[in-house]
Amino acid sequence: MITLDDIDEDILYSDNEVTSLADNTKHFQWLVMIKENLEILFADRQDVFIAGDLLWYPDAEPLMASTAPDVVVVFGRPKGDRKSYRQWQENGIPPTVVFEILSQNTTDIERWRRLWLYQECKVEEYYTYDPETYVLEGLIRDQNQVVKIAEVNGWVSPRLGIKFDTSQGELVIYRPDGKRFLTSVQLYAELELERRRAEKLADYVRSLGIDPDNFPKT
Repeated sequence: MITLDDIDEDILYSDNEVTSLADNTKHFQWLVMIKENLEILFADRQDVFIAGDLLWYPDAEPLMASTAPDVVVVFGRPKGDRKSYRQWQENGIPPTVVFEILSQNTTDIERWRRLWLYQECKVEEYYTYDPETYVLEGLIRDQNQVVKIAEVNGWVSPRLGIKFDTSQGELVIYRPDGKRFLTSVQLYAELELERRRAEKLADYVRSLGIDPDNFPKT
């Protein structure tokens, strides 16, 4: 008789979902932007694990509900590659903050199922955003339950330090230093602009007969 102990762990806890959660371009763009900007924000913190669309298994029991949040942030766990987030192998630490980007395929039943799971597993902050309607909702843990954030516009995440701004319609997220979250294309454009500015400054310094390599760095 075959038991669960006889089945390879990677089969029991698959790293693939039946269907992809990123089912349209807006969904995928927001998923990537939030995940990558958080990676940049916490690049110097080796104890903060961030992932996108990664299956999370709260319990070793294979029949226990699993899900793949669009973005998860876990404080207290090291960075590194994972096939899935198996909580019992992570010192029992659940995701600290979860982001979900809603789409037309997100059913109310699925939303309630995930809310129940996040509450049961003690997720501290949970944010959902619909890029079609610009509706942002947030929930935060208050003792033993999650409660809705009454005013999410201008809200600053206690754990992440980022600020949410919906005053102009579409969501804008700001880092603690006031810089806004940017897409990969926008980040590249900023870097390219800085490079061109540096080149112009170097050319000007050369025109003064000064070696740019010896010019004081500020």
